Amino acid sequence: MKVKINNIKVPCSNTTSLKSILSHQLRIKEEDIIELIISSKSIDARKKNNIVIIYSVILKLSDKCSHVLKNKNVIKYNDNIIRMPYTNFNDEYRPVIVGFGPAGIFAALYLTRCNAKPIIIERGSKIEERVNEVNDFLINRKLNPNSNIQFGEGGAGTFSDGKLTTNANDPLISYILNEFVRYGAKENIKYDSLPHIGTDFLRKIIKNMRTDMELRGAEFHFNTVFNALEQNDDYVIAKCSNGMEFKTRHLLLGLGHSARDTLKMLYSNGVAMEPKSFSMGVRIEHKRDFINYMQYGESAKYLEAASYKCAVHLDNGRSLYTFCMCPGGEVMASTSDNNSIVTNGMSYNKRDKDNSNAALLVNVDPDDYYINSPLDGLDYQEKYERKAFDISKDYRAPANLVKEFLNGEVAKEIRGVIPSYPHGIVLADLKECLPNYVYETLRSGLPLMAKKLPGFDQDDAILTAIESRSSSPVRIIRDENGITNRYIYPIGEGAGYAGGIMTAALDGLKCALKITKDFNRISGKK
Repeated sequence: MKVKINNIKVPCSNTTSLKSILSHQLRIKEEDIIELIISSKSIDARKKNNIVIIYSVILKLSDKCSHVLKNKNVIKYNDNIIRMPYTNFNDEYRPVIVGFGPAGIFAALYLTRCNAKPIIIERGSKIEERVNEVNDFLINRKLNPNSNIQFGEGGAGTFSDGKLTTNANDPLISYILNEFVRYGAKENIKYDSLPHIGTDFLRKIIKNMRTDMELRGAEFHFNTVFNALEQNDDYVIAKCSNGMEFKTRHLLLGLGHSARDTLKMLYSNGVAMEPKSFSMGVRIEHKRDFINYMQYGESAKYLEAASYKCAVHLDNGRSLYTFCMCPGGEVMASTSDNNSIVTNGMSYNKRDKDNSNAALLVNVDPDDYYINSPLDGLDYQEKYERKAFDISKDYRAPANLVKEFLNGEVAKEIRGVIPSYPHGIVLADLKECLPNYVYETLRSGLPLMAKKLPGFDQDDAILTAIESRSSSPVRIIRDENGITNRYIYPIGEGAGYAGGIMTAALDGLKCALKITKDFNRISGKK
């Protein structure tokens, strides 16, 4: 017999096993609990003096425990496992996927299981080589424009917190989480309310995924830039910088949000696009222990590194919000272009670094940058990324302390928080590298955030600029079947249809499902 129990509250300081707690509550023996599966886990920290962990669990019980169903908190449980329809996919032309970030990975994974033997083109290196290239930039400031924190196997999310949170409510999310676990993620990502993998685990998982796909017939071409497109009535040809060409009737574009050259090439080939809103701002960095205490008080010693999320709306019509919060993480040098500064956050699985950081972002609308091309947002991003670089001209990022920033001054030295940015920082007036409305919204919004997160505007906290690539400023227009120009399927964050690892993975997976359904219809298969 299987049952589900919701809303099990356990004090965060309690060291008793969950199995023991449940056996006591249900008045059964521990040995009668044959299997215990946690289906959800969250922290209720609304009362700092009584923080509890809330569980929902699925129990497989021995037959003599039928009396537990009389408990009002216990309900019978029926398995509702998603069984994916892996159709045998045979076509004269194999699917071609450009980009092996989350969207490309899950599109390729599903198509591989359908025996489609997809061809994957990735401008960056495979993960083993990519890690070395990233380290060369972080240590020696030698940037490979095609293989870096933005480009390469795994996409930009590989060098991030590996956050798997999403507002999407879709049954396919459980499929994606299960696949991550299949290839090496910890089981807890399936039930934590704020699941994350961590950059260290992501690197191993992505390699495992690629290796399995290769064994199933997928073909990978790394260090290969998709730089030209030829469109015909019966297929399209993806042309690459190394002279390789691929004919296909299913060209999936999982470009990522930083492939500016590819977007410009596609636009010149008549691929329909439109400008979209994005965001710009800074990274704020506090001591991890300070954030832990801010969120959990004295109970912090019993809990993992604390997260936060906050948004405020200002009278000027702008919003200031936190994004990609990295508990116990680092602020990263994430540019893909020489002579520019781009920041992002990254955490390892243990989230045990000295600081915690998050993006502080302000909405940027097409009216702020649009002149005459849907690609104007790309140039707008680049303009301010280069302004940030010009302050130091050596990859040190412009930064300021919160106290001085709010007073319209520049700090003379760092104090309590040691910035984690790998190239170092230069204390500067952030007005020099941010649009005025972004700068003023940050100054007005920070004190408002501190009303929701007491102490958030701590004097010594570091603001590091510039965070400009949280999302793409352009969207490739597609129809209800996911198609833009004939045979071309834009997917994921770079195409303007996702905002993080999970939504990008979901978008890529759904595109692959549409392709197999479309192929079955065209070929007459059921």
